[in-house]
Amino acid sequence: MKLESIELTNFRNIRSLRLKADAGVNIIHGENAQGKTNLTEAIWMFTGAKSFRGAKDKEMIRFGETSCKSSITFSSTMREQCASIELFSSENVSPDRKLKHIELNGITLESTSELAGQFYAVVFSPSHLSLIREGPAFRRKFLDTAISQILPRYEHYLHEYQRILLQRNTLLKDVMRFPQLIDTMDVWEEHLARAAAAVAFCRARYVSRIRPKTIEVYDGISSGKEKLDVFYQCGLENPQDRTREELREFFLRELQSTRKADIERGSTLCGPHRDDLEILVNDMPMRLYGSQGQQRSGVLALKMAECGMVEEVTSETPVVLLDDVMSELDAGRRDYLLNHLENQQVFVTCCDEDSFRGLKSGKRFLIQSGELMDTQTY
Repeated sequence: MKLESIELTNFRNIRSLRLKADAGVNIIHGENAQGKTNLTEAIWMFTGAKSFRGAKDKEMIRFGETSCKSSITFSSTMREQCASIELFSSENVSPDRKLKHIELNGITLESTSELAGQFYAVVFSPSHLSLIREGPAFRRKFLDTAISQILPRYEHYLHEYQRILLQRNTLLKDVMRFPQLIDTMDVWEEHLARAAAAVAFCRARYVSRIRPKTIEVYDGISSGKEKLDVFYQCGLENPQDRTREELREFFLRELQSTRKADIERGSTLCGPHRDDLEILVNDMPMRLYGSQGQQRSGVLALKMAECGMVEEVTSETPVVLLDDVMSELDAGRRDYLLNHLENQQVFVTCCDEDSFRGLKSGKRFLIQSGELMDTQTY
């Protein structure tokens, strides 16, 4: 997978920019708040995922403008393709007009998620360094984003689970006032258990497949001095070995056993929305006992494993987006990362280009105030 070029118009602070990328390493450098991460974000949006910064669509539009547009050309093992995403503000737009227009090879798509499975990328940003030390929601998001890219229908599984979960939670609150509604609980719990099983089935198998690569990468970073391990936790032992039907039966039992507590609390206490990715270092929880260096190495191992998984499943080498993380890693981890990204297209944003003075081939792009000021080829 190679990104050939990207063109942006009124995307965040970028009024107009066109960049022709190198097939190897692309260094995007400049001072803070100049537009480097905005460029990375624009590339990531073509995976079909939401902004890795958690931004809403309207926040992509340059201040004072009513729309923005991003366009890319990219090539895979099969062919060269083009895609575009155009966003509109709600101001001065007729009610029947959509606020988003997506095209792939000239064909209009209904939603950005339909781009999933067309353009593959893996992003590594400073926020990912919180993946281990923060709460389970960060790790669930990591899993959900990674799985959605290689299994587009997983997005549907997630949406369906969240929809039914919301309906059951609403019912839990209403039962306190209208006790007769409890007769409908069995039906909703059956639906919710089935949806939960679909999500947990995908998550458990994904973790079991990235586990060997994660362990291997961490072993390389630590020179074999430390041991890392990862497991998916959903309350059931060895979930990766369970069938979807076994998972459905497990979640149904859990929902029925916690029903009374759920009604008292007004929310569902079990299910994939409360699951976690357990990360251990030397058989101890890394979140609690890992040093800052160990935690960063753990995140690096997970992201490298994600890259490997994309290539294994799709036979496409993903574009790697390293957004301002090089300064967060020490020299050893930086070297390990760059030395293990051979034959991949890489976009690195940084303030200090001196870290890459030894770059033998690739391109450097200088971004200032949202404009491409200079390009150097090596």
